[in-house]
Amino acid sequence: MEWLEFLFGAYSDYSTSQIVIEVLAILCSLISVMYSMRNSILVFPYGIASTLLFIYLLYQWNLLGDMVINGYYFIMSIYGWFYWLRYGGTDQQTPITRVQRHEWLIATGIAVVTGLAIYLLYRSTDLLESWVSFVDMLTTGIFFAGMWLMARRKLEHWLVLMVGNIISVPLYLYKIYDMYSALSLTAVLYLFLSIIAYVGYQRWKKSLNKSPTTVGV
Repeated sequence: MEWLEFLFGAYSDYSTSQIVIEVLAILCSLISVMYSMRNSILVFPYGIASTLLFIYLLYQWNLLGDMVINGYYFIMSIYGWFYWLRYGGTDQQTPITRVQRHEWLIATGIAVVTGLAIYLLYRSTDLLESWVSFVDMLTTGIFFAGMWLMARRKLEHWLVLMVGNIISVPLYLYKIYDMYSALSLTAVLYLFLSIIAYVGYQRWKKSLNKSPTTVGV
């Protein structure tokens, strides 16, 4: 079928090891998100594994913006792991909270600075070619802000990440069409993460006004 050829045809040019690594990275990412929905600290080790695998693949595929996103995910996962342990280990309370006005300002600043940094990266590497680069800057900024909010256990981080995931689905599909890259599974991942982000938001919202939850293991 033509749509299957469009989505998965490029994988014929990739090694078995690359395909296996992408599948493992996606599985780790999904497991990480599921633990995030449960408000469990295990979100971080699986997230770290996923980002390291994606960094390896994206470096090979020369997708600098996406590689930077995952590098930042790795750093924020380390920070979030430390933050959650510091303010509530396996025996203590770790409440979900809403984003305050000053935190929105910080998150917006993170998004803007990140977008500018990615722009400079594209310019310095002569890879600034089309509107795709600018959308990449936008999504990178959104994801940076969303991960910072997630690390601080803010309810609205789900909505921020959901926006980034929704934008990423057509972006990755276009990359498949324009670059004939093996990114189909990753595009499907972002679609699934968009749905999970909505579900996660609803679950965290319900628990917000209840007694604080403990960190799961």
